Amino acid sequence: MIRDCGKGQVMIFAKRALLPSGWAENVRISATDGRITRILEKTRPQPGDTCVDALVAGMPNVHSHAFQRGHSGLTEMRGAGQESFWTWREMMYRFALSVGPEDVSALAEMAYVEMLEAGYTRVGEFHYLHHDPSGAPYADPAELSGRIFAAAETSGIALTHLPVFYAHGGFGPQLADEGQRRFLHGIDTFIALIERCEQMLTRQQDRVGFAPHSLRAASHEDLTALIAALPSRKLHIHISEQVKEVEDCLDHYGQRPVEWLLSHFNVTEDWCLIHATHLTEAEATRLARSGAVAGLCPVTEANLGDGLFPAPDFLVEGGLISIGTDSNVRIDVAEELRILEYGQRLTHRARNVLAQEGGSTGRRLFDAALTGGAQALDAPKAEIAAGAPADLVALCDPLNLTQDGDQLLDRWIFGRDMDVDHVWAAGEHVVEAGRHIRREAVQERFGEVLRRVLS
Repeated sequence: MIRDCGKGQVMIFAKRALLPSGWAENVRISATDGRITRILEKTRPQPGDTCVDALVAGMPNVHSHAFQRGHSGLTEMRGAGQESFWTWREMMYRFALSVGPEDVSALAEMAYVEMLEAGYTRVGEFHYLHHDPSGAPYADPAELSGRIFAAAETSGIALTHLPVFYAHGGFGPQLADEGQRRFLHGIDTFIALIERCEQMLTRQQDRVGFAPHSLRAASHEDLTALIAALPSRKLHIHISEQVKEVEDCLDHYGQRPVEWLLSHFNVTEDWCLIHATHLTEAEATRLARSGAVAGLCPVTEANLGDGLFPAPDFLVEGGLISIGTDSNVRIDVAEELRILEYGQRLTHRARNVLAQEGGSTGRRLFDAALTGGAQALDAPKAEIAAGAPADLVALCDPLNLTQDGDQLLDRWIFGRDMDVDHVWAAGEHVVEAGRHIRREAVQERFGEVLRRVLS
């Protein structure tokens, strides 16, 4: 158990810890009121310390649709004809029309508990489920955003809330279809929603940004108006996820999605482009040099058959990447990083594609995702340092091998004998022995929702 040093205080002793200067041994870390206050190296544990094998900073999850956790594993039955993202989307719409506010709470709580168990300590919630099942606003138009804030607080995960602007069903603009009715906003009602979400901020670690859903759901005029009305905020947008989306954008705008966006808007470090899967070499170079973050979701992108992000060239150009769980079909930090690398290996028929020469693949990916994720979610730098948030993940090394720290990361990401053992979120010890302290109650509510919705 955690050492009781007084209100809001924790003490951790790690055999190895990944500090800004690199791996250090026999590290003792003090945290008070959610922030790291002191770090001692080459020391010894004290009575009551929580002793761990390896300690790293918590990972930001840059992109989540929490309610989609409810249909994880339930979309793998093949129907007539070829299955694709677009057929999956119709099923997702049906599920979205079946859940109420209490259901959204239970689904989000389950997703966030599992994120913490996986080693994520902050989530970017790309939230587009706004209205009641008929499409009418709730008495409180931010009712479902409120459920997201409450679920984050219940689990302990830090939240960057990203309400989604969704106005159209396709380029043109085309009218939205009935399956999208819970998502839709005009400019004025959306700005009012952002203002209402700002009023919900009660924890110092939480943030509010905004997210035009995509170029097909937000027109040029919409984007211009939103950016003018909501300056200096983090902006996330789905882009270039599907070949059809690229083709439709070419037909409408005469340019590819990322090419058009970079030509018409000042894309900066405040932007996060989600997926950005289908890029030309020129688009990848321009995006990397813009300072924006590419929000990659390798598990979901593989599940949906999206395609593969051109990571090697993007990283060579200094591009910033982050990882997200998106559909929450599986929630696993190591698996997101592993599939990111393995997809490149299959494409290039080579090994350790994303590593730097002489360096660890796991360390390169882990560091990159920490840096890009913190920037994209308007969060403090993800690191174990005095003054930083006490968002900490302990990895268990049951074999007690003597590899250096980078090899520990490689064993976690690419092996099978290491896993997340403990997690602290803003100094709260939320995961012990791999299990969230509130899992039992959260899982019970989650099961009740699925049994009702899927019956």
